[in-house]
Amino acid sequence: MAEPRAFISFDVDHNRDHKLLFAGQAWHSKTPFSHEDWSAKAPMLQSEWEALVRAKINMTHFMIVLVGRHMATATGVDKEIAMAKALNVPIFGVYVDGATSISTLPSGLARNRVITWTWDGIATAVTQMTSEGKNKS
Repeated sequence: MAEPRAFISFDVDHNRDHKLLFAGQAWHSKTPFSHEDWSAKAPMLQSEWEALVRAKINMTHFMIVLVGRHMATATGVDKEIAMAKALNVPIFGVYVDGATSISTLPSGLARNRVITWTWDGIATAVTQMTSEGKNKS
């Protein structure tokens, strides 16, 4: 497989800065994945947003969910996880913003699929994702 592509899901209301930091560091780390900034740039109808996000998720090999302290209110993240599951796109999460193993998780993300933010840990999770879901050989 060429370098796998990730969709990064995050709480746009609370973790935009964490997403920018994560994405920026990912470009300069030795993690084996690429990503695009596919955030919506302008407000749009819910149905348009859902169609756009579903198409973008479908073009990726896995999803990384940035799990912050306010996930209980991140309904967009819940929808993105549901879309990834429907498309058989594997998912893992990374704690950001002081979130820990006792923080609320978004719907559909299992606690054992969320890791601490270390690039070695993320590289290991990426390798695992490349053999799951739609990536299975």
